[in-house]
Order: sequence, then C-alpha cells, then structure tokens
Amino acid sequence: MKKSLYTLLIYVLTFSFTGCIDVEEYNDDPQGNFEALWHIIDEQYCFLDYKAEEYGLDWDEVYDRYSKDIVSNMTDKDLFNVFDRMLAELRDGHVNLYTGFDVARYWDWYEDYPQNFSDSIQRIYLGKDYHIASGMKYKVLDDNVGYVYYESFSDAVGEGNLSDMLQELSICKGLIIDVRNNSGGQLTNASKIASRFTNEKILTGYICHKTGPGHSDFSEPYPVYLEPSNHLRWQKPVCVLTNRSAYSATNDFVNTMNQLDNVTIVGDKTGGGSGLPFSSELPNGWSIRFSASPMFDPQMNQLEFGIEPDVKVDMSSEDMDQGKDTIIERARQILSEKALH
Repeated sequence: MKKSLYTLLIYVLTFSFTGCIDVEEYNDDPQGNFEALWHIIDEQYCFLDYKAEEYGLDWDEVYDRYSKDIVSNMTDKDLFNVFDRMLAELRDGHVNLYTGFDVARYWDWYEDYPQNFSDSIQRIYLGKDYHIASGMKYKVLDDNVGYVYYESFSDAVGEGNLSDMLQELSICKGLIIDVRNNSGGQLTNASKIASRFTNEKILTGYICHKTGPGHSDFSEPYPVYLEPSNHLRWQKPVCVLTNRSAYSATNDFVNTMNQLDNVTIVGDKTGGGSGLPFSSELPNGWSIRFSASPMFDPQMNQLEFGIEPDVKVDMSSEDMDQGKDTIIERARQILSEKALH
C-alpha cells in the first residue's frame, strides 16, 4: 500500500534528524540552554540560507547579540524573554518555544496586514440554512454559486462527506472555497480535498530534508504529486479565497489548487509557512518547534513567505458598511463570467 505524503514526511524527518545529525549535550543552566537552542536552529532549521538572502538574517550575528543577555543568575522568565526575541529573528510562525508558563510565537506574518475577513459579514452570506460536513460549512448562494468555508485543516475530512457536499452543490455554475483565517492542520486533509478537483495526476511541488548540520545540507528535492480522487470530482470553475491568515497546511492547499487550470486564487497573499515542523527539547525540558523540511512549488520557488493570488482583492470599508464581503463578491463575478464562456 502506498504511503501517504504525511507518513513519508514523518519517516524522512525521523531518519534525517536521528541518523545524520549528532546531538550534543549541554548543561541545564542559562548558558547551556542558550547554546542548545541556538545550535538546534543552526543545524536543523531549514530556512537559514533562504532568509539570509531574503532579509539579511545572519544567525552567527544573532548568537553574538543575544548571548550578551545571558547571565548565570537570570530567572526562567527572563531567559524565556531572551529566547522569544531571538527566535523572532527567524520570522516564522512555525517556530514556537513551549514552557509551563508561556509560548513563544511569531505572529507578524499576519498581524501586519489587512485582515480581509469578517465573521459577522460571513454569517450574512451563510444565513441559517447552511449545511455542515467534515468541518465545512456550505450552501448555494442566490446567484447559483456554491460557497464552502473550511476553517481548519485539523477537522477530519470523510470521503462520503465530500461526495455528499459536491453532489449537493452540483447544480451550481461555480464553486467558492473560502480558506481565509484557516491556520492549517493536516496535509492529508488538504490533499484529500484538492484531489476532488483534478482528473489527472499532477506535480504540485517538491520537498527536501536535512542531511547534515550545514545550512545547505539538504537531500535532492523529492517530487510531490496530487492524485485524482476515485470518488465524485468537481468539473466546473473554482475560486479559492485567501488572506494572510491562510497558513501552513492551508498554504500547501492553495499551492496545490493553484496548479489546476479551472481554479482562480482570489484575495490577499497567503501567510506562508511552507516548512514542515519538527520538535526538539532543551536541557531544562522546554520544547522547541521549528521548520525542518522546506516545500517548494513545481518551479522550485520557495513558499515560506506566502503565495500571491491570481486576483488581488482587499475588503473595502464601503462594502463592509453595507454588509458585503468584497472578496466573495469578486469571486462571484469571476465565476459568473466564466459560466458565460
């Protein structure tokens, strides 16, 4: 039986970090924990070279700057604050430090951008008579466009649920799949949904894994394909709605859907998060999660900082005042135009 992409990636990561990179031991004191954290990122994080090119990240310089803040008698919370600031230099929402009292996180990847989503306005479109299946809310809008909102790829997706939904929406001239504010989840769910929108096997991108402690020590790119589903498949035009809070597995879903001829990406640039996360532990028991395996599109372009839409649209204040979602309305227009051709 063929392994799923998720299973394969777990195997690749386990092999790469246990078989190719020696793990040093550090003292359980502020300096030892600092050394452990810096070296874990230095040897296992997958975007150091890329981010050096993109915005001048110098991880050695980061070491010199933050090591000056480490003193032997500092409290755990003071140590955490130093680590939090140091990890923020990576500009990566997949990098988190977990302690018993706080979690270090980087949220500027979406907080510095327009929200481009409104719960209250979306409820106007959904009304009260929408259906729910596998975490997806869906209905037929009054212009005969199907609308699906999926807020988390962590919500399990059943093949029967997908078929029932697509059958219910089959009367529609086109379909909107709204993944705005979806921060990710399981890659297997992303692939399962995307497989309903292709009739042939397609290359969706590549993935690499670390083979050693050097910043450039990676395997050859491994191709990732999308196989068509053996169940009911959608044949009409599709618009996928995105904003900066579309992240991680959602970023992968958007990249996959972006390879399909009948799909138009509408909205704002996605939030990115293309590095498959992996976890390690510091001597004091704190857990560090970080991006370990980079993923690329079919042209080997990095996806870490997001995917540009085919049609860039921001929600306007004028539309919002009238209870309208500018991005949904633009997608409806696109689908109506496509239905005429």
